[in-house]
Amino acid sequence: MNSRSCRWLIVSALLITASRAWAQQSAPPASGQKDAAFSLWQGDRATTQCSAPKASDQKSITAFKQQAASGDAAAQCGLGLMYAQGTGVPQDDKQAAFWLRKAAEQGLAEAQGALGDLYAWGRGVPQDYAQAVLWTRKAAEQGDPSQFSLGLFYYYGEGVPQDYAQAAAWFRKAAEQGFAVAQCLLGDLYHKGQGVPQDDTQAAAWWRKAAELGWVDAQGKLGVSYRLGQGVPQDYAEAYFWSDLAAAGKQEASQAEAVTKIRDEAASHLTPADLARVQERARKWFEAHQAKPQ
Repeated sequence: MNSRSCRWLIVSALLITASRAWAQQSAPPASGQKDAAFSLWQGDRATTQCSAPKASDQKSITAFKQQAASGDAAAQCGLGLMYAQGTGVPQDDKQAAFWLRKAAEQGLAEAQGALGDLYAWGRGVPQDYAQAVLWTRKAAEQGDPSQFSLGLFYYYGEGVPQDYAQAAAWFRKAAEQGFAVAQCLLGDLYHKGQGVPQDDTQAAAWWRKAAELGWVDAQGKLGVSYRLGQGVPQDYAEAYFWSDLAAAGKQEASQAEAVTKIRDEAASHLTPADLARVQERARKWFEAHQAKPQ
């Protein structure tokens, strides 16, 4: 699989799942990092359309399979996700694709998005970006957060011509639903002037939304914005606060080193009293968010 097959080298099982656990944070990454960008975003929401067995015992799972076989789209979707994850049934990508397709053909947006993912990954079906885009678009047009996936197709030119304006439009739809990774990437597009007018104020505003949700990459970028006074008033206390949060998050060593330097440089401009206050603010933020995934 070549370096453009970014999203589809998954870091865990099928990502449209009942758990929706965040894997890591990201900005529009370099070629070798794109799999992370395509995989992590879905942790922002819980499964809402796909149903699950009433219990995990074999009797309940058998009844659930019968429900799916009878044509229940929510059960078909749920069963497809179970096979994708190997939850309650043996992991089987072909069975996952089989059941997700049945639900997708009935118009279930969540199944359409998941089927699009399978085509993009080449899991249980031949890898086919055209099919991936087709099913992802069906889901996105129903308001499913696969809007973000569609934006990534346009951002990287996977299955569609590269188009930053379309990427920004679909990122915005997901961002307005409160998805942190979409907010962060939309901020990046504003910062670079890709697909939207260059606007550091808008970039900082979207980074703040993502940062407040715990998105580490956005926290680091917001810290830099306050350090430089770029899109926001220069404020060393704010620069320290957001950089301190980012420095504690999961990221590559080079990124951690960079945000730590920004944090420490900002600290050098603060009085001991001001530094103590912002450190206390950061401590309280960590206490309030430590049980929440990033």
